[in-house]
Amino acid sequence: MSTVIQVDNISKMYRLGEVGTGALAHDVNRWWHKIRGKEDPYLKIGETNDRTAKGSSDYVWALKDINFNVQQGEVLGIIGRNGAGKSTLLKILSKTTTPTTGTIKIKGRIASLLEVGTGFHPELSGRDNIFLNGAILGMSKNEIRSKFDEIVDFAGVERYIDTPVKRYSSGMYVRLAFGVAAHLEPEILIVDEVLAVGDADFQKKALGKMKEVSHQSGRTVLFVSHNMEAIQNLCKRSILMAQGSIVEDGTTASIINSYLLKSDGAISNFEASTGVFDLNHNESKVYDRDYGLLAARLYVNGVSSIHFYSGASCSVEIDFAVPNAVSDLVIGLVIKDKFNKPIMAVNNKHYAKKLFTQPVSKGTFQINFQQLPVYGQGRYHCDLYLGTQEYDYDIIYNAFYFDLNSSDPLLSGYLLDDQLNQFYFDTITFSEK
Repeated sequence: MSTVIQVDNISKMYRLGEVGTGALAHDVNRWWHKIRGKEDPYLKIGETNDRTAKGSSDYVWALKDINFNVQQGEVLGIIGRNGAGKSTLLKILSKTTTPTTGTIKIKGRIASLLEVGTGFHPELSGRDNIFLNGAILGMSKNEIRSKFDEIVDFAGVERYIDTPVKRYSSGMYVRLAFGVAAHLEPEILIVDEVLAVGDADFQKKALGKMKEVSHQSGRTVLFVSHNMEAIQNLCKRSILMAQGSIVEDGTTASIINSYLLKSDGAISNFEASTGVFDLNHNESKVYDRDYGLLAARLYVNGVSSIHFYSGASCSVEIDFAVPNAVSDLVIGLVIKDKFNKPIMAVNNKHYAKKLFTQPVSKGTFQINFQQLPVYGQGRYHCDLYLGTQEYDYDIIYNAFYFDLNSSDPLLSGYLLDDQLNQFYFDTITFSEK
């Protein structure tokens, strides 16, 4: 196989709060250094792109020293937390923006699906946009016509093909855009997280098409997704990005494992001796660290433990504090599997209504599972939400985890194929401790 994408020392710097490169004085300074054969002085300025910390510089490196190669016919997964630099990298590879430093060598035509509406003219019909995109890729009208019916059938928009795409729903938009990108035979297909907009059937069909494109046609695919199951099914090799850099490149299984461990702020904040997850210093805490979700404790049959089993009587205690006393607090819990895929979500708005008889500013919630409705051995991570109908006080991703041991031999609780037994939901309660 030959190398179709070669990325050497790519970096991208942005100036915060400004459109363009900056003030006139900066541009003059750049020009003065350039005519003297010197390096751009502002390349030496800039902080790591850490979205969780307030910096002192007006410049940030969205990407820093990116190096990798992609072979013909390879499907490369690109994963990382929000703000890691994934989308910026794809925009550079798609030539919709330029790198600040570094070089890229690409062999072949590129079709990109980076966000809803990419490459479409909203005033043109679906039909016209298919021909427009084909022309951009350098295809003749006859080549486009030969693929036209296949694209329309794949997208399922035949009835609306002569309607301006500005009237399409986001799902229709994405289906047609993906159909165009996948069927007009580019040598390289770049797909960002936009598939999440489509329904389950379309996502399954799109993933199948990407497999076909790579395995049968020998074309190259770069795929960015937060769906670890899709990444694992589609990609043999993946790269992990964090704060604008590639931190690991290897087999998809090892990269997913590293990603889940690195993104799990709860692991480093668990005190085994006390059984407490310190939520106040969790890396994924979104809001003010002085308020919101503060600590979590897990119990099985009334005993402190992170080792759950299906059908067990389990509970989670969560300490909280908010700036002002309120009576309509809502606590939400999402349980995710080893692929970071949500499999279950509950909140007291639907299960307990109001928890408190009078306004409170701090206290402890308790979420009780009389029979834990989760089945399948392994580690499960949980996201937490705290707020009211008017205000979000806190959100923490991977707030804590539990290990599901050997399954309950009587299978008294289960969750299979995303089908939930309503009986077990009836056993979930929220209470004030």
